[in-house]
Amino acid sequence: MDVTHLRTLRLLEDLGSLRAVAQALYISPSAVSQQLAQLQREAGVALTRREGRGLLLTEAGRALSAAAREVLVAMARAEAAVTAHDAAADAPVSVALFHSVGPLLGGRLVARLAAANGPTVTIGDEDVPGARVPALTSEYDLVLAHRVDHAPPWGGGVSAVELLREPFDIALPAAHRLAGRDALDPADLADERWVSSREGYSPADVLALVGAAAHRHVRVEHRVNDYATVASLVAHTGVIAALPRYTAGAMVPDGVVLRPLRGAPQVRLIEALARPETLARPAVQRVLLALREVMEGARPGGGGPAAASGN
Repeated sequence: MDVTHLRTLRLLEDLGSLRAVAQALYISPSAVSQQLAQLQREAGVALTRREGRGLLLTEAGRALSAAAREVLVAMARAEAAVTAHDAAADAPVSVALFHSVGPLLGGRLVARLAAANGPTVTIGDEDVPGARVPALTSEYDLVLAHRVDHAPPWGGGVSAVELLREPFDIALPAAHRLAGRDALDPADLADERWVSSREGYSPADVLALVGAAAHRHVRVEHRVNDYATVASLVAHTGVIAALPRYTAGAMVPDGVVLRPLRGAPQVRLIEALARPETLARPAVQRVLLALREVMEGARPGGGGPAAASGN
């Protein structure tokens, strides 16, 4: 069986549609169909079935897809074993960053690897809803992603490596009536005016839980995904917001304070996502180690800029 066709079958199970597979492979949907048809002829059994306008895997297709994952991982390991020397360990690695982690991580990661004669890293920024994040691993070697820690694990057949856990704090104008408190309760906040992210992004999910804990509807006046803009709105218009403590804390300007949330504490989990076969590459492992070292600086006492913000 052609390994390329096995990868296509695997992607169909992970991504769920011919169109998504075609986009990930930069080929036409008809070319995807041709690859699957050829694989089915080679397998001698039905691997897919139509359901409405969609294409689903049969039980035999799912079994072959599971085996294909092992084949792809084994192929990556075999290639790494053959080329496991300095050149392979320095092979270029592409990394996708989400916007709030970019200022903290992007430049420091590239500089750290350059100083250590490590792999060349190319950085891209992506701002997509959580449901679309796993598909980015078809375009990048490593994809930085975040979710609240109680959310389900990432789908799409990706592997996830934890980098950082950080709580969400409440950002308030320094002159706000609640700014003098050491910590805040959801009941204190439900009647406030808020700025939050667009639906499908975090921290919109945090506000939903604040409202549920307070048994009141939370009034959101602005929907903004950029944390620097959120902090500016808090500073100048009197709204409040939920911000991740370490990565976004460095963006908090004078006149804004951060206070922890009691009763419904929310934690943001930052992870590096990759295809399992990609993680087997030595260069990717070197970049992953550098990512961990840079993110360690964002933890309390780690010496990172966010940890020293004082807010």
